[in-house]
Amino acid sequence: MTGGDADARRRPAPVSPPVALTIAGSDSGGGAGVQADVRTMAAHDAFPTSVVTGVTAQHTRGVERSTVLDPADVRAQYDAVTDDFAVGAAKTGMLGTAAVVRTVTECVDGRSFPLVVDPVMVATAGDRLLSPAGERAYTDLVAEATLVTPNHDEAAVLVERGTGEDRAPTPREAGRWLVDRGAEAALVTGGHGDGDTVRDLLVTDEEVREFTHPRVDSGATHGSGCSLSAAIAAGLARGAGLEPAVERAVAFAERAVRYPLDVGEGPGAVNPLVDRRNAARERATLDAVRGLVDRFVDLDVRPLLAEVGINVVGATPHAETVDDVAAVEGRITRTLDGVAPNSGVRFGASSHLARFLLAAREHEPNLRFATNCKLTPDAERGLDRLDAPVAWFDRSAEPEAASTMEWAAGRSFGRGDEPPRAVADRGAVGKEPMIRVVGATPDAVAGTVEHLLGAVEVGDS
Repeated sequence: MTGGDADARRRPAPVSPPVALTIAGSDSGGGAGVQADVRTMAAHDAFPTSVVTGVTAQHTRGVERSTVLDPADVRAQYDAVTDDFAVGAAKTGMLGTAAVVRTVTECVDGRSFPLVVDPVMVATAGDRLLSPAGERAYTDLVAEATLVTPNHDEAAVLVERGTGEDRAPTPREAGRWLVDRGAEAALVTGGHGDGDTVRDLLVTDEEVREFTHPRVDSGATHGSGCSLSAAIAAGLARGAGLEPAVERAVAFAERAVRYPLDVGEGPGAVNPLVDRRNAARERATLDAVRGLVDRFVDLDVRPLLAEVGINVVGATPHAETVDDVAAVEGRITRTLDGVAPNSGVRFGASSHLARFLLAAREHEPNLRFATNCKLTPDAERGLDRLDAPVAWFDRSAEPEAASTMEWAAGRSFGRGDEPPRAVADRGAVGKEPMIRVVGATPDAVAGTVEHLLGAVEVGDS
């Protein structure tokens, strides 16, 4: 402290975050249940409160033991939380028994906040987790839901218990049935399905909307359903509409599965803090791209300047879209006595080179920076002397319906023990011959560019 009384105390400056509530079981392994819900809610700017319905002894390899709490203990926790906190939204997870399902249904009857019901009824391996009585008890809880979020198997169980039919319903049929039984909306998730594409279906009275994204080939999906429903509840607690809350949560869950936590001896768990950690690296990524631009200006990279200019891009550690990639607004172009960027650096400023980097990261996730420069005979000789792999592709072989950058990255990466440091092509009609330099760090990219620049200057001398 400076000035004044050295013993003076600073005044507090409290904040008032929205409150979210999870009603679920405890996962001692930390990957799912209340533990995943609490981390997810906090990461989505909601204050997490909890009602623990049961205690499990589990880890990343499975469940060793499970004990469901007495319904009276569940009710006491719920009453304690709602008596003191202005709950903005709640979600349910593992409830365990028909008695607990009925108790939770009674508790939430007459509430004033949105409720997300995640019917934890079927394990990933396909085992049923509830007795038939417990499954039937869910019918009344579903009727209380603002949103119910079953996976395909759980949706089939709910419909089967409600109709007596043993025919597996389509996701659309299941969602419509759940809405007809009282839920305001149903999100039938496709993460446990087959195929290369995950399809999550949001069904309401007014419409059916499908969210799709490529399936991540990962066994570390433990906690994915918990994190998805908790993210939706946090969004609703913050005052978001149902569809925007679902849309953001689905995108969050995709990234959380794509960048899982490698913990324990089993497959690991999804990463509820992935968005926070990604956002925390945005400033550093911007600074790194700016620093790389400054180095290129100081080096005077005019001999490598393509007709379209040079761009520099940098991806955040968990980048998924071009909005996660920082780039020069415009390009680095020629000036009277060197080169300079047209404008500053911002996220989403590049489409072409950013898409190439993102596609390369599908094969080599550690790649974070890239630039482009023109391919000349001297630069090609520099590539030949580069102490790292170089990949080539032929633009004339590109399929008509393909996206050039994604296709080029697919032809260049994932085909050897060491990824290429540069990817080059000799152009085509209307397409300039080009080199794309990639690296895990700005220094790696700058080092390759300096090597190529040296080769061009020697060739020109």
